[in-house]
Amino acid sequence: MIRRAIVLALGCALSAQALAETVLIRGARVHTVDTVGTLDDTDVLVRDGKIAQVGKAIVAADARVVEAKGRPLTPGLFGGLTALGLEDVSAEIGTVDQAYTPGAVVPAQPMGLRPEFDVAYAYNPASMVIPVQVVEGVTFTMLAPSAAPGGSLIGGQGGLATLDGHSIDLAPGSKSLFVALGSGASPLTGNSRAAQYMLLDQAIRETRGALFEGERLLTVAGRETMAKYLAGGRVVFYVDRAIDIRRALAFAKKNGLKPVIAGGVEAWQVAAELAAAKVPVLVDPLVNLPGNFDQFGATLENAARLQQAGVTVAFSISGDASHMARKLRQTAGNAVANGLPWDAGLAAITANPAAIFGATDRGRIAVGQRADLVLWSGDPLDVTSLAEKVWIGGDAQSMVSRQTLLRDRYAPKR
Repeated sequence: MIRRAIVLALGCALSAQALAETVLIRGARVHTVDTVGTLDDTDVLVRDGKIAQVGKAIVAADARVVEAKGRPLTPGLFGGLTALGLEDVSAEIGTVDQAYTPGAVVPAQPMGLRPEFDVAYAYNPASMVIPVQVVEGVTFTMLAPSAAPGGSLIGGQGGLATLDGHSIDLAPGSKSLFVALGSGASPLTGNSRAAQYMLLDQAIRETRGALFEGERLLTVAGRETMAKYLAGGRVVFYVDRAIDIRRALAFAKKNGLKPVIAGGVEAWQVAAELAAAKVPVLVDPLVNLPGNFDQFGATLENAARLQQAGVTVAFSISGDASHMARKLRQTAGNAVANGLPWDAGLAAITANPAAIFGATDRGRIAVGQRADLVLWSGDPLDVTSLAEKVWIGGDAQSMVSRQTLLRDRYAPKR
């Protein structure tokens, strides 16, 4: 019965998408996350999936009117680096697609690197996990391949997915390569972080035509993929320790890569270097205690210190990021409570990640932008506020998920 209700809800959402409805959101407190800042008692007109007008007393005879009554309107939220659409149940291997384990395919080559692995081919926009996030305001996420146990330090490629339940193409220009560094990746590289650079260096030299005795680290397709990133492609380095961040920056500069730091627990210690190099950082604002020896400098003020130094900051939850993506706005609120300006907290889950990953069509409320919007009951960074309406590409999203159906079925009747 629950499954049938979900299918019907998703079917209604797909039907709505074909209508390309014109919507006028009237009288909202509009957090544009743009140069004009926050606009009170302001209207937003959505037409053909994009924001057509932002201003006072907009008239559109063909529009369906949504009365905001002063409630906050924000861009759709970023879900972080996740496996949304790539993982439904982590304990069920048939629903887990975000990691490639080379040893399982080429046992004689346990340290082989496969940068050509691209999770986009496994993305399922109809995953039951996605509506759970959408009903709480999450409209896009970065699909991030994982260096799972037995994998390699080059996890593969990912990109930005739009969580509208049907789009399978990732956002143009968002494709990124993911590389794991530090102690967490040491078991993949002979139990030494020094070997990580040895292997990366060999992979780059192979790409550039160098010959090696014995087995290569890269396939022909792998070398072709690496060549694209060596021409200025975006590479996300999972790394926490300050000295390892410095080495990652130097490595990226030497090899013509466009780095993004993810994790960055000790990034505040090298904030000036990150700002000077214009390297953005995705952090988890809730990390305040060292979970391992790479995180001795953990602090709840990480995001605030980075932002104050001029670093572009975005947020991503560590751990079970896919199922907890909807809680990213709560972590933004925690960062604000620990010194980050409120506007910067909202930008870290909207405009900043969109810009970091090349999706300049979203993350802000401005004319010409995609109409990915959320109308809130209250402060969007307050955990007690709820998303009341969500639009993706101008289409109103169903506010029904597996969780809401279970709630309605089993909650005690009063």
